[in-house]
Amino acid sequence: MPLVPTGGWRIYTVSGSMPRFDPATWKLSVGGLVERPTTFDYEQLRSLPRANQISTFHCVTGWTVENVRWGGVRIKDVLASANPLPNAQALEFTSMELPYIDYLTLDQAALPDVLLAYEMNGKPLPREHGAPVRLIIPDMYGYKSVKWLSRIDLVPAASAGYWEALGYDRDAWVGHSNGYGAAPKSKLGTQPTGKTARTPLVR
Repeated sequence: MPLVPTGGWRIYTVSGSMPRFDPATWKLSVGGLVERPTTFDYEQLRSLPRANQISTFHCVTGWTVENVRWGGVRIKDVLASANPLPNAQALEFTSMELPYIDYLTLDQAALPDVLLAYEMNGKPLPREHGAPVRLIIPDMYGYKSVKWLSRIDLVPAASAGYWEALGYDRDAWVGHSNGYGAAPKSKLGTQPTGKTARTPLVR
């Protein structure tokens, strides 16, 4: 059920409640197939090179919010100090709202507008939008944009995330997956399954 239907957004959770962010204790861990497992606190994350963008957010259920102003960091800058190993081909994103996880391939994560966002519309990311940091990938539907991030792991291959395990497409390209439009032909993702799945309660 929607928790905060406001400003064109519909905010949902899979657990029925939203995680709380404590700047004194929150950490973002980077591990898995890396040479140097790394941990960032909130200020360390914000000290990385900043990126700003304006993009449209699409939910697979059909609603859209245009011209959202995001501020944050690019994934490459978060991974740099960890130094991924050659056999790492994908990223596993873990939310504080367990059991929510999802995946991107390294090629997908390297798209120019993929962001780890800690600001939204000029203010710190609100709790309902995933504070302190969330993934943003505008070319895919919102269930891929994991909120309340706590961990990123380098893994050999992308697997099924929370909603993909329930039938949604792993490569959630806007207009070209989950029954919308034709499948894209791109090295960035496999063909959508075309399955009809349950409506997600998220993102």
